[in-house]
Amino acid sequence: MRPVLEWHELPAGQVLEHLSTATAGLTFPEARRRLEKYGPNELPKRGQTSPLNVFIRQFGNLLIIILLIATALSAFLGQIVESIAIAVIVLFSIMLGFAQEYRAERALEALRKLSAPTAHVLRDGKEVELPARELVPGDIILLRVGDRVAADARLIEAVNLRQNESALTGESTPVEKQADAPAGTGAELGDRSNMVYAGTTVVYGRGLAVVVATAMNTEFGRITTLLQQAKEPRTPLQQNLDRVGRVIAGAALVIVGCITLLGALRGAPLLDMLLFGIALAVAAVPEALPAVVTISLALGVHRMVRRHVLIRHLQTVETLGCTSIICADKTGTLTMDEMTVREIWVDGQSIEVKGTGYAPDGEFMVAGRTIAIAEPLVALLRASVLVNDARLIHSAGHWEIQGDPTEAALLVVAAKAGLQREAIERDYPRVAEIPFSPEHKRMVTLHQAQADVVACTKGAPEVILANCTHYLTGQGKRELDESAIQTIQDAARRMAADALRVLAVAGKDGATLENAGQEMALLGLVGMSDPPRPEARAAMATCAAAGIRPIMITGDHPVTAQAVAQELGLPGNGIVLTGSGMDTLTEAEFARRFRDIGIYARVSPEHKLRVVRAWQKSGHVVAMTGDGVNDAPALKLADVGVAMGITGTDVSKEAADMTLTDDNFASIVGAVEEGRGIFANIKKYLMYLLSSNVGEIGLMAAAVLSGLPFPLTAVQILYVNLATDGLPALALAVDPPETDLMHRRPRDPRSGIFTRPVVLLILIGGAWSMMVNLGLFAWALGSGRDAAQAMTMTFISLVLIQFVKAYNFRSDRLSVMKRPFANRWLNLAILWELLLLGLIVYVPFLQSVFRTYSLGVTDWLIVTGLALSVVPVLEVSKWMLRRTAG
Repeated sequence: MRPVLEWHELPAGQVLEHLSTATAGLTFPEARRRLEKYGPNELPKRGQTSPLNVFIRQFGNLLIIILLIATALSAFLGQIVESIAIAVIVLFSIMLGFAQEYRAERALEALRKLSAPTAHVLRDGKEVELPARELVPGDIILLRVGDRVAADARLIEAVNLRQNESALTGESTPVEKQADAPAGTGAELGDRSNMVYAGTTVVYGRGLAVVVATAMNTEFGRITTLLQQAKEPRTPLQQNLDRVGRVIAGAALVIVGCITLLGALRGAPLLDMLLFGIALAVAAVPEALPAVVTISLALGVHRMVRRHVLIRHLQTVETLGCTSIICADKTGTLTMDEMTVREIWVDGQSIEVKGTGYAPDGEFMVAGRTIAIAEPLVALLRASVLVNDARLIHSAGHWEIQGDPTEAALLVVAAKAGLQREAIERDYPRVAEIPFSPEHKRMVTLHQAQADVVACTKGAPEVILANCTHYLTGQGKRELDESAIQTIQDAARRMAADALRVLAVAGKDGATLENAGQEMALLGLVGMSDPPRPEARAAMATCAAAGIRPIMITGDHPVTAQAVAQELGLPGNGIVLTGSGMDTLTEAEFARRFRDIGIYARVSPEHKLRVVRAWQKSGHVVAMTGDGVNDAPALKLADVGVAMGITGTDVSKEAADMTLTDDNFASIVGAVEEGRGIFANIKKYLMYLLSSNVGEIGLMAAAVLSGLPFPLTAVQILYVNLATDGLPALALAVDPPETDLMHRRPRDPRSGIFTRPVVLLILIGGAWSMMVNLGLFAWALGSGRDAAQAMTMTFISLVLIQFVKAYNFRSDRLSVMKRPFANRWLNLAILWELLLLGLIVYVPFLQSVFRTYSLGVTDWLIVTGLALSVVPVLEVSKWMLRRTAG
């Protein structure tokens, strides 16, 4: 067989000859033989992911492995409570990740029903209905209105045939099909008028076609191959946490070695120092990190459900937070994917029509003022309903259409004026018609109007106008003179320049089938388009403020794409590049130009992949939106694939990382805000935790180096670790977002969590904690207090200073004085931990376990004052960092 991409270049006769078939179809024995040769007409099913595999994948995180080792070490040290606590946190993290991922796998399982379930086929000259999977190359299929094409096929006959190919090509309007003329070499998919493709739908007319490709050889199958080849990139969060895990693992080993060596040099028992070093290493490992990250992401996913967004992978929400490029598919994503009448020219004036989509709600306005529905407009709308085969249906709370979207738009605009199809057809029953044809570019219907027969016509303005002798005004019919013709042509050109599809509507009294299309009266012009979503313009503005660049990618015409971009206020210079233009560019030339391109039109799936790769190679995090089969490979390759839940195909949803249940482009902006907030909260947690760990480890190391006794026992170290890594850390995971979150540029994913300000604040906070507590311990010993009293004051001071830092690290930029207690969960966590600390200090049994004693008022004032001293230190540090940043 010839490759599928070449069938459109051949005359229909040659195609039949090459496939050894005829218009009567294959015989049943021949069809069975070909089915054995080529296989069933269905795409291969993707293997299911077992629950065990999903569960095992949860152990691939380095920190999970470290924590399991820490659990064993804690048990070896005899700290059973600590080891159980760590084990519970690890198990909770694993099970939460498993539940979310497994539920997502089941919810979006496999490619479901990619082709039509049945097809009407000619076998042995008779029409039969067969399962689509039994189609083979050479089969003759019949195409009628409403049919979903089951395989790629070359047309043999086409009578007024129009296809909806938006799922495959992104073309927003139905495509006219012809059987005779072969398409030229190199014709784009959307320009092959003699081909019909699997997954597309017949919206008008009828046809006969010979199957040329099935299963993976179809355009649908080719896209599936691209989908399988596209590899999902690791998210920025995964890369950051991997780096954090490696750093902490290395630090833990160094700590064990240094503490053991220093203690041994001082003459301490080697085994005691080894166990103490291991305890300190366990304290250095942030065992709550996986839980905090998972909980942060899971809560973000839950919030996104309320914003009509379904997340497939937890990490997707965070990845959106650093998205800098959104490649947005036009049809169905930025636009309504519902043809809508936007403007009407009648009686010498232009009338703006309000309302979008198929809901019959809207006003008619001239110069910003609502107008009454006058007779010339009524006549135009009535004729538009009569010369029409579409149906408008109200079902389950929303409006749907049957038939051609262009004709449906005419029904909707008539309904906005209060004209209902049923009443009009009752008064003007159809008696004859001349169907639309590509040659005549018009449709004519005849209707009985009492004793008269009237004709209604719609079609291309130049064709209709050439057959009109009069035009309708408020004062009746007037003769078409040169001035009137020029005015009407100017109006049609102006509407077309605004990327509106323009139809002319005319009528004739006393009509017969022979003269219906001649000497008509022009009723007016109708301009329609697939309108932008009302919320998309505001979303574009928000993207601009957040430093995110939206790029339009569409299979539609360049002029249409440019007009929609202008109406949306798409940032950039509006330069358009077509798919054929992209093919002429070498990789080096495209690499130099792609940053200047804001709109890509007439593109194929390969072109979309090329655009996504170019931006990814330049260091950007790319989100790709789409709803069609043609979008699926790019959705999978992108850092974040965003599918449409209502208009989206199963293939696009399977390939995407998230799905918009309301098809609302603005929901993506909400997801970006959630992602930025989640990453900010993870950063807050890490700043708080690592600064606390630096203070703990620095205190112990400094005491050893200075020849002082150990200021904390192993049990106290582990409790400090548990108190600070527990509820306060989890509370930071749900910290309210900072107010200017969406007025910052996207963070560079390569910079990671540990930026210069973050590292400096961690070190400054940790160093100050070390110095304050070391000084307190030395002072307490020098003031006559015994070792237990000095250790108790140091222990309490260390816990309190870390609680204070939890408030300071709610932002690495803003002052702690801005909404200091806005996080109510942090307030409750600190109160609970203070209560536990009081029990440890004053309950006799716990005093013996933690080697504490009851502090007096003076001691409390001292440790509280020292803990609060970290506030001005960190505030000055933030101020200096803000000034340095400019």
